[in-house]
Amino acid sequence: MERANSEGSIFLVGFMACGKTTTGPLLAEKLGLPFVDLDRLIEEREGQTIAGIIAGEGEAGFRSIETERLRRAIGEGRVVMAPGGGAILQAVNRQLMAAHGVTVWLDAPFELCWERIGRDEVVRPLAANESAARARYEQRLPLYGTADLRIPIDAGMSPDDIAGLILAELTR
Repeated sequence: MERANSEGSIFLVGFMACGKTTTGPLLAEKLGLPFVDLDRLIEEREGQTIAGIIAGEGEAGFRSIETERLRRAIGEGRVVMAPGGGAILQAVNRQLMAAHGVTVWLDAPFELCWERIGRDEVVRPLAANESAARARYEQRLPLYGTADLRIPIDAGMSPDDIAGLILAELTR
């Protein structure tokens, strides 16, 4: 079966720490495409961390920057992209991704994401504590569920395993 937008970019969506940034480069390599971590791109272009942008501009200001950087990155050609976990909150971002590629939801359970967030050195200002993170996770689930493909994730899967599953789904 041919997927819609199969010649477009591949957007890995899912909650923070679900594996987008670790799986993305492996999938990109398998497909011979560049990998874009949208949060890292934003930090490079803005000259500050995501936490710093949110502290200075608020979440709404950050989301505006995120949409602009998403739009620009899409314009540069076909890629495997890991947008931030909240990029899907903006209807314009969902429309951009749908129009320019395939969205793949890395569906990791909250408990696994929270465990990884606790081990991660990245400051996540929108996951200051478990209850705030869980509320964001639950708020976003219906939006993640609109992705073209869903890849269930569990703790025993390596990023290479996940990339292989995505590749198999994309080529079905």
